[in-house]
Order: sequence, then C-alpha cells, then structure tokens
Amino acid sequence: MQGQANVAAALVVVAAGLIHGSFALPMKKLKLWKWENIWLVYSVAGLVFVPALLAFFSVPELGSVYANTPASNIALVALFGFGWGLGSTLFGLGIAQLGLALGFAIILGITSSVGSLLPLLISNPSELATRRGVTLLAGLAVAIAGIVACSIAGAQREKDQKGGAAADAGGRKSFLSGLLICLASGILSPMLNFGFVYGKPLQDAATSLGARPDLASTVIWVPALAGGFLPNAGYALYLLSKNRTWAVYREAGAPASYWPLAAAMGLMWFGGIAVYGVGAAAMGSPLGAVVGWPVFMSMVIVTANVWGALTGEWEGAGSRARTLSWLGVAILIAAIVVIAQVS
Repeated sequence: MQGQANVAAALVVVAAGLIHGSFALPMKKLKLWKWENIWLVYSVAGLVFVPALLAFFSVPELGSVYANTPASNIALVALFGFGWGLGSTLFGLGIAQLGLALGFAIILGITSSVGSLLPLLISNPSELATRRGVTLLAGLAVAIAGIVACSIAGAQREKDQKGGAAADAGGRKSFLSGLLICLASGILSPMLNFGFVYGKPLQDAATSLGARPDLASTVIWVPALAGGFLPNAGYALYLLSKNRTWAVYREAGAPASYWPLAAAMGLMWFGGIAVYGVGAAAMGSPLGAVVGWPVFMSMVIVTANVWGALTGEWEGAGSRARTLSWLGVAILIAAIVVIAQVS
C-alpha cells in the first residue's frame, strides 16, 4: 500500500510539473502588452488572489492557524518567499530574453539541484559524506553538464537566427546577458522550496485545526508568496512608471482577452505549485522536498521545451543547436533521476 501511495504522490507531482511548465505560454499571445504590463497582472493573480482564495476555502479557521504559529516562523517563510520573488522577477526577464524552452531549462536545471541540495546541507550537513550526499553531488555535477549543453545550444541558436557570423558579436552579447539573468534566477528560485520546508509548523497547525492533510500546505503559500509578490510587483510597477507603459492597459488595439490571459498565467503558475504541495506532502518529509522537487522540475523543463518547439522558438536554428538543446534537456532529466535515487 505504501508503494502505491508513493506512486500516486509521484503522479501528482508530475501533473504539477505539466501545469507549471505551461504557465508562461499565454505570454506569446500578449504581443501588444509590454513585459511589465503582463507581469503585474500575473503577480496579483498568481501570488496574492489565487493563493489567498484557495487557503480561505480549504483550511478551516485560517486566522487561528496564523495566530497560533510563532510570528518568527511566518516571517522566515515570508523572507524565503521574498528571496524567491527576486529569482522569479529575473525568471520573467530571462525567458523573455532567451525564450520559453531555453530559459526554463537553464533556470530550472539549477533550481532543481540547489533546491534539493541545500535543504540537506541546512538540516544535516554530515550526510554529504554518506552515499546519499554523494548521490546528490553527482546529480548536481550532471545538472551542470546539462546546463552547459543548453547554454551552448542557445548561443548557437542566437547565431543561426541572426544570420551567422555577421551577427555573432551582437548575438553573443545578447545571449550572455540573458544567460547571466537565468543563472541568477536559478540560484534564487529554490528559496520557495525552503519556505515549504520551514513552513511545516504552519502546515501542522492547519491539520490540527481540521484541514485535510493534502490541502494543509496551502497555508504556507500565503505568507511565502506575499513575500515574493513584493519584488515581482515592485519591479513591474517601477518599469510601468519608468517606461510610461501604464497607458498600454487602456490602448484600444489590445483585445479584452489580454486580462484573463495574463491572469491565467498566475492561475497556472500557482496551480502547479499548489498541486506540487499536495504531492510533496503525500510523500512525507523530507522526501517531498528532496525527491519531489527535482521530479517536479524535470516535468516543468520537459513541458516548457515541448511548448517551445511547438510555438516556433527554434525556427531558423540549425540541426546542431536543436540537437544540443534536446541533449541538454536529456542530461538535465538524467541529473534529476540521479538526485531522485536518494529515496
């Protein structure tokens, strides 16, 4: 029975990755809006409205949960959320610059490795010398190889699409800046996983007050994503004022569907996170964070790359760039399989 339960929990995590890997797809339909117009609507919907609504309807006595949890614990979860929010802001900029497929692969390749390794370093660093720790380090090394392959593929794609050697210098500069943004995002983004790990007292309080165990994790996301909302919305507001793009919201040329499409990004983004929380909680602690996280990330990478291929991101790229891209994705998935062996 336990084995069947673990398989069911893993399938839930896989479904979460499919949802989450699709969240940025509507951006391709919002061509009349600037990045900041999209990101503000996405942030309000996905980081504030949907998490609060889900927690309100799924957790009885929600106010008592927060009142009975030490403020220092809630603040720590919010702080991790703020760190993740910085990474999320860079994530949006990274995929805007490198594309859905490549941006997801590089950022989440780093995120899956760091997000699995750091909880172990924090909770029990002596385990690094054990078979489990060595396996995690090996997985991290394989992930780095995958990131390198994806990076080379991206540079080659940039060169192919911009006309070869004539655009080589400009392409390298553009790709390098996008790559640095993605690397920084990948390092900061696992902070949300730490918020999940350190938010367990909130989850326990929710369960003790009658919340279903598979939905109790929703109480963690409210403070974590509220912290993440600050840098996401703050940077979007800064750009709206700096670039004077507030007026874009009122332009007659943009269809009315832009608003629900941008909000749908937030719904899919948080939907993936919420479903991951259910699956990770079903796996138990620390298995959910250490193994569930990389499985989730692998599905996000695969989904984003499939969408990237289907929406023409690699049109004009040569066979070498395409082959290296899928090789990099395969290596990243192999890294995640290695990391999953710690179970």
